[in-house]
Amino acid sequence: MTLEIIVGLVVLAAVVLAAATVVRRRRRLPAVRALEDAAAAGEVADRVVGRLADRAAGSTERSTVSLRDRLSKARTALTGSLGSALERTSISIEAWTEVTEALIRADVGLGASSEIVDAARSRIEAAGHDPADAKTALQAELRERLGGFDRSLARRSGGEGPSVWLFVGVNGTGKTTTIGKLAKREVDVGSRVVLAAGDTFRAAASDQLAMWAERSSTHIVRGAAGADPASVVYDAVESAAARGADLVLADTAGRFHTEQNLMAELQKVRRVADRGSGVVTETLLVLDATTGQNGLAQARQFTEAVDVTGVVLTKLDGSAKGGIVVAVQAELGVPVKLIGVGEGIADLVPFDTSEFVEALFA
Repeated sequence: MTLEIIVGLVVLAAVVLAAATVVRRRRRLPAVRALEDAAAAGEVADRVVGRLADRAAGSTERSTVSLRDRLSKARTALTGSLGSALERTSISIEAWTEVTEALIRADVGLGASSEIVDAARSRIEAAGHDPADAKTALQAELRERLGGFDRSLARRSGGEGPSVWLFVGVNGTGKTTTIGKLAKREVDVGSRVVLAAGDTFRAAASDQLAMWAERSSTHIVRGAAGADPASVVYDAVESAAARGADLVLADTAGRFHTEQNLMAELQKVRRVADRGSGVVTETLLVLDATTGQNGLAQARQFTEAVDVTGVVLTKLDGSAKGGIVVAVQAELGVPVKLIGVGEGIADLVPFDTSEFVEALFA
């Protein structure tokens, strides 16, 4: 074999070896990239979940920020319109019309706004007060209309079985977060709580509730994706009874109030939750306060479907105008029991009529 042939064979072997190496690397590359992408995605997910947990956790102590400061945007929207009318030395019919329009723009509603203004005018005229006292009369009328409701969260007495608090509302209102915050708060005061992941249509909802269950050291009952929500809630109630727990917080799938078939399913969940060892003592509608009058339409439909006992208004520290509080209670007779004024646990607070009215006009 000549030298040229030997060299040619060596070169050919080297080329073949190099080609094989390239092929192997190309075959490995997608898998390696897939692993790297998965790892990166996992790291991002961990960071996001961690941030959400930290953000939602906030401080377990009551925030030092006042409700007045939390409602600064709502107050600006209301008092900005009222200022020119209420700060005059005398108030004309036109001025009272401006007050009515300001309340309507604040989401109080046409009917309720007119009634409030008429009553405030009557207060001033009956007492012989100077029209400059219109602001005081308006505040007094709002306090009276918002008062007279039992805003406590009802519990079953006698220890005969767990109480069930059912949470309803459309997606995006903060239902699951509200449940998580309440669970932490109830556990901190000594309640034995079980969470029911009744939103079986969104895996993220169950995962989020599981995160809160871990943080609050509570037991959670979950179902498979697409499972019957009513059966999940029923199982959670029975699990609570077996564990000696006294409270079940039940999440439900978000639905629009116009979806009749889903509202019928919600009615089924409500019925089934009462059949076992527990009793539904609260059906709480979670409303996004920034939705304004659309929130009132939601409240009306949900109240008719499942006998809502109270409202939780979230995101009241944002661009909400605040008047939806008055509208819900005036038109439906359903009390606002809790308000969300921030992202921390301590920012879900009981609704206080006097504090709310003072904060709006401060």
